Amino acid sequence: MLQSDDELTIASQTDINTLRSKASELLEQLNASISESAQTEVKKKTRSKKNNQPSQQAGANVSRTLFKLYDETEDPLTRCEIAYLLKNGCKLPEQDENPEKFAQRRRKTEIRLERLMNTFQNTRVPRGRHLSWHTWIEALDRATSHVPENEEQAADWQARLLTKPAILPFPVNYETNEDLHWSLNSKGRLCVSFNGLSEHSFEVYCDQRDLHWFNRFLEDQETKKASKNQHSSSLFSLRSGRIAWQEGKGVAEHWVVHRLVLSCSVETDTWTQEGTEKIRQKKAIDCAKVIASTKAKENRSQNQDAFIRRRERMLELLDNQFPRPSHPLYQSQPSILAGVSYGLDKPATLAIVDIQTGKAIAYRSIRQILGKNYKLLNRYRLKQQRNAHKRRNNQRKGSSNQPRESNQGQYLDRLITHEIVAIAQKYQVSSLVLPDLGNIREIVQSEVQAKAEQKIPGSIEQQRQYARQYRASVHRWRYAQLTQFIQSQAAQLGISIEIVKQPLIGTPQEKARDLAIAAYQARK
Repeated sequence: MLQSDDELTIASQTDINTLRSKASELLEQLNASISESAQTEVKKKTRSKKNNQPSQQAGANVSRTLFKLYDETEDPLTRCEIAYLLKNGCKLPEQDENPEKFAQRRRKTEIRLERLMNTFQNTRVPRGRHLSWHTWIEALDRATSHVPENEEQAADWQARLLTKPAILPFPVNYETNEDLHWSLNSKGRLCVSFNGLSEHSFEVYCDQRDLHWFNRFLEDQETKKASKNQHSSSLFSLRSGRIAWQEGKGVAEHWVVHRLVLSCSVETDTWTQEGTEKIRQKKAIDCAKVIASTKAKENRSQNQDAFIRRRERMLELLDNQFPRPSHPLYQSQPSILAGVSYGLDKPATLAIVDIQTGKAIAYRSIRQILGKNYKLLNRYRLKQQRNAHKRRNNQRKGSSNQPRESNQGQYLDRLITHEIVAIAQKYQVSSLVLPDLGNIREIVQSEVQAKAEQKIPGSIEQQRQYARQYRASVHRWRYAQLTQFIQSQAAQLGISIEIVKQPLIGTPQEKARDLAIAAYQARK
């Protein structure tokens, strides 16, 4: 797949036209066999869906079939045909290959492969958290009494000595909303207890802006109790919770210095009567489909009959509504989408796109999104560079002082999120399209290194220095945090979120526009 068309023709001892025609014949044979296997799978009647799913995936995956065929064959021509199809996305290209673009594409892929192999080599099995300095003291004793065998071992010892030991245990997750029990104590303060810790009750202290959510959790629980469990907990505003220790400062016992923090995830649509009704209808439809599909099975077991009775009971409970305030739902235009692209020097760029025409109605750069607060972005990046330089000097001196940027990055993300959602609400967009963060770091690193090679050809050391300086000055943004803020605030207004892979080519405005168009095409 990393060979050019010229290299494939030399390996197959044919010309490009012959190779392309042979690849076309092979692709037609695969499509015919896959369609036949798909029809056979549809006609089969199996009792378990899990046994049917792998066969459907194997029959529908052309690339997997090509890989399997490549391993089974020894013919050089057939292998070159398969490589030609895989290299072009299991399709026949309409144009001839551009040698310069292919060389750049191959170099990016090689960089990603090198980084991936290094990740596999340095991967360790996760262990429990040691709440003491015992591991650090062992590393210090080893480093002072022994000489490292090579540079890798020296780097490993240095990393262990520069890593601050964890002094707090891992958090505890409660995945269901009925694992948390709410009540009022004698002083009228809201308290919470947990399954497994029912003998302990904790008082809740929070900001005023979050208090209404905790009061809603108590109201939902009291409503269900008053009706003698005639309401469904699936319509609770609370979805899940987590308790964790937050580090504090001071010299005392750990449970005195540190404090417990409760984090809750909520279903924002359940805040209003209209939003709750929307969720109720969706859950009722899904529940009815499951009941109908289970009843259609022949020779049902006792467990399946019990499952049907539970689902029917759940369907009855969904008809009982919780008392919620009334508020009209967000009205959107289905043909209007908003795309947000992420970049190296421009964290976010917004494009409002009319899908019917395929053209953008409006663009917003990061300067326009932040407005008068744009100077905070430059100030934040300058502070990042200075703090990075200070941290590096402190590490060389062995100092534990690590300067940070406080919460400035979080504050900027909230400003960007607020303006993006406000513009989307103004244009009545039906959904916000965000980039897929699955491989954004690898894409960014590959682009930076490829840019360094293009900027400074020949000298590997100068390329590393250029890439390091460029990353230090530009690529210091928490895209996951920005995505989380946008998803949270858009959900409160009823704007749906779609995740699509961001294109690699084009300006930030073009990438944002193409994101929205790609999301619309993915629906089809």
